[in-house]
This record gives sequence, C-alpha cells and structure tokens, in this order.
Amino acid sequence: MDLVWGQQGITPGRFQKPRAIAIDAEDHLYIVDMTARIQVFDADGRYLRSWKTPMSKNGRPSGLSISASQHLLVADTHYYRVLAYDAQGQALESETFGGEMGHLPGQFGFVTDAAEDSQGNIYVAEYGDFDRIQKFSPQREFLHQWGSHGSELGQFRRPQNLAVDKLDRIWVVDACNHRVQVFDDEGNLLLHWGTEGTEIGQLYYPYDLALDGQGHIYICEYGNHRVQKFTLEGTPVACWGTNGRDPGQLHNPWALACDSRGRLHVLDSSNHRIQRVVF
Repeated sequence: MDLVWGQQGITPGRFQKPRAIAIDAEDHLYIVDMTARIQVFDADGRYLRSWKTPMSKNGRPSGLSISASQHLLVADTHYYRVLAYDAQGQALESETFGGEMGHLPGQFGFVTDAAEDSQGNIYVAEYGDFDRIQKFSPQREFLHQWGSHGSELGQFRRPQNLAVDKLDRIWVVDACNHRVQVFDDEGNLLLHWGTEGTEIGQLYYPYDLALDGQGHIYICEYGNHRVQKFTLEGTPVACWGTNGRDPGQLHNPWALACDSRGRLHVLDSSNHRIQRVVF
C-alpha cells in the first residue's frame, strides 16, 4: 500500500460508499458513489471534476468502464440501461441504450457492468430475475445472449463485473457463486475457477476484477475484505488486506482498477476511501 486518500462526505472530493471505478488512458480515475456522483481524480487523488447521473431515486450506478474511444460507460443499474459520457461529463445520447425492464433481447434487469471488445461490441451483465450477459454491436443492436439464474456452469448469481482481454475473452466475477467464469465472444464457457471460503485462493463475494495484461488477474472480495492476485488459471499468487479501518485494511471493498504503471486503486467502500497498492 503506497497511498490512502478520501474521506466520508458529500462535498467535492469526498465519498459516500464509492462503488465503481474506471481508469482512462491518462490514468484519470472515474468513481461513482451512493450519491450518484461521478467524480474524476488524477492517479494521486487530486479532484478534477464531477457530474451526476440523471436519476437516482430508485438506486445508483454499480459499474463503470472506459471504451476504446475513451468514453465512460455507466451501468445505471436501477434504471435498466447503460449511459455514456465523454471525459468532461457530457452525455452521449447516441451511445446510451436500454431503459426498459424485461427479459427480451435489448431489455434489462439490474445492469451491473458493461465492457467493450476489440471490435467495438458491448457486453452487458445484469442480475435479478435474469442473471445473464447480452452482446450488442457497436451500433447497440442486440446480437446474442447467454446465462440464466443458477449455480450450474454457464449460469450466474449476480454477475457483478466484466472484463474483456486482448483475445476478446469475457471474464466475469460471478459474485454470489463465489467464482470466476470466462467465455468466448459467443458465450461458450472456456474456463472457470473459484470456491466459496476464506482461505487463500478461495473467494467470498468477489465484486470486481482487473487484468494486468501480464498474465495476472486481481479480484476484490466484498465479503473477505481483501484483494487477491491470481494467475489466469486461478492459482493464487498474493493476497492483500484484512478487515479493519486502518491504512492497509479494508471494509467491504467494492471495486478496483489497474493503472498504466501496474498500480491497483481499490475502492475501500465502507471506509469511504481509496487505497493504492502495488503487489
């Protein structure tokens, strides 16, 4: 751990349970909290700017990602849609889609995350009655879907976050099944690992994942108050964090992001702060 910053509050630069983070090509951090504010910081925690999502009475966004065009994709969870913004917070209506609850193609349950592949296709994860992933073209046209609610392979119980690697494989933290599942771009299962528990190598409510591009994956566990580093095959490499309030400790970490220097920025959600760590 080499930096701790942030404190509870609703004024600019403070947090009320931050719950999603994304990082752009300039290592600017985009963070959304329970006030529905999206705040932007540099990698050392200096506040830059902020804006709010249009509506938040029903609930707040729970997923953020950066597209190849450096636009921010926002999983507007309780409004069943994906919002899009430029780096300054200008809404991009042509890239926003969804908004209708349902199980049909193009409709959504509670959206948790969206991620883009190398061809510009968008994958959207959702939970609730459906627990699935839908694939959309760069023009936001429905292409494909897979998954259902359950604990069998290929099913999900709250697919909380996504990542797409350089081979266009889709990595999913299947939070309430305490595991990772990996699919090709058509939804065929390629790899899975993880069992419920508190031992090193086990998982307990994994809420986010980050790929470092060097053969490792980092997973933050909301339930175990820690971050683990694994090989891509699921072999544990390192573990950081214990439950608590002191620097180096975590309380319900919700999300994390890896910057261009390989540093992890971890949302220490119930401590209302961010911790930066290098494994």
